[in-house]
Formats: sequence, C-alpha cells, structure tokens
Amino acid sequence: MKTTLLAFAFVVALSLSAVAASSKKPAASVHLKGNDSIAVPHFTGTPSSTPPALCSPCIFYGGDLDTSSPNAAGMSDENTLLILGGSSTYAAVNIPTGVTANVYGIVFNVQADAAFDPMQGTYDIRTGVSEGDGGTSIASGSGAVVVQPTGRNFLGLYEYTVALSWSSAVTLTPGEYWFNVTPQCLNTLDGSCNVFRQFVSNTTSLANGRHASWQPLHEMFLNSSFFGFTWANWCDSSLGFNSQQCAAMSFGLRGTD
Repeated sequence: MKTTLLAFAFVVALSLSAVAASSKKPAASVHLKGNDSIAVPHFTGTPSSTPPALCSPCIFYGGDLDTSSPNAAGMSDENTLLILGGSSTYAAVNIPTGVTANVYGIVFNVQADAAFDPMQGTYDIRTGVSEGDGGTSIASGSGAVVVQPTGRNFLGLYEYTVALSWSSAVTLTPGEYWFNVTPQCLNTLDGSCNVFRQFVSNTTSLANGRHASWQPLHEMFLNSSFFGFTWANWCDSSLGFNSQQCAAMSFGLRGTD
C-alpha cells in the first residue's frame, strides 16, 4: 500500500523520519547508539563551479542543485536501518546517434544528514523502464563509494557527490538507459543509521552540466519496497512534485566516448 504520498518531496523531508518510523518501523532500535539530538560529524567543503571532480573524465553531467530555486528538491535514494529494503531513484540518459559511451562509474549528488556508514553502495543500469515496469538490468553490482562534499546545504541537509566505479567499462550504444547509485547506512553500531536520510538532488538550472541535453525530462522513477512504490514516475501527481521539480536529476557518468 502506498504510504504517506507527500512524504517523498524533500520539502517535508525533516518530518519523514517520524512518519516512516511509525508506518514501517525499522527492525533496529533507534536507541542503538546515542540519540538524534547529538550532532553528527559531516564533511565540509566549498561550492563547486564545475562538474563534480569525481565525475572525471565526465561523459555526462546533468547539472547542479540550485538551492535558491523554489523548485529545488530531493528524492528518496537510500538503504539504511530506517529505510529497510532500500528506496532507489533512477534517471535516464539518451546516448545520441553516432556516440558509443564506455561507462565505468556513476555519480549522484546526495543530500544527507549523517555519515555514510559503511562507505558502500549499489549501482544499476537498465533499459526499457516505464511506469510500473523496471525493464531490463544490463549491468549491476555493489562496491565502495567515494564521497566528496559539494559545499551546498539545502534545508539543513549537506549535499555530497557519491561516486561508485567499476573496472571494466559498460559499453552503451545509442539509446535510452536508466541509472542508479544507492548509498548505505547499515552499520548496526552506528545509531545515526536508524534516523539517517538520503535524497538524490534534482537540477532546475542545469548549471555546470556536460551534455546535459542527453537527459530526457520527466523520466525519473522511484522503486521502493519500503514505501510501496514499484517503478513510479516521479511526475505522478500523487508524489507531490510539479513538472519542474520532477524534470531532471543531478547526476553524472564517468567514461569516454
């Protein structure tokens, strides 16, 4: 059953932890380590003026989060002791005719309110995604993530570039593909993982984008067993976004063409 439909919009992110805990209680105790009134250490940095350094070489970057925009938002993309089972947001890239992309990494700009623990995540590349249909996974796996601060803060949450790479490039011929990286906070000795939230940023201005036009608009999907959504388009009116908020995601692809 779909729970708390508006809870995914980042504008109510600070209240979502309580909603999620009451509607789908996590298995681990929130008292495992300290409490959420204790300040959690965070990375610091200065705002970037170019595509993220972790997207290098950067074959595609959709653009930065514009924290001053009234349409700035974040979308659930997390696997924590609070959001058990995970909740992943996918966004698309159209590889244009005449281009063959060799991709060996994905970077997501993620808003988070605690440390990533452990520094691990999963990735997935798919074709044929549509409303209610996850299409076909053509490459997926897990591995270490590298995290760098963007220097941006949105409604109290710091934003970080989270990159996951692999050794053998995935070759993509012209066509549309959907990408995801889901970071983790699954350390049972870390109490922040019981209240930790992670939201992938949107982009409204496409600032600092590289081949940003390759991202088709309104093609972002949420797949979440925790929240009860199966490949739901983020532009579905029930999710609470307007057409600008659900248009494009702040993410990139490491690779060459």
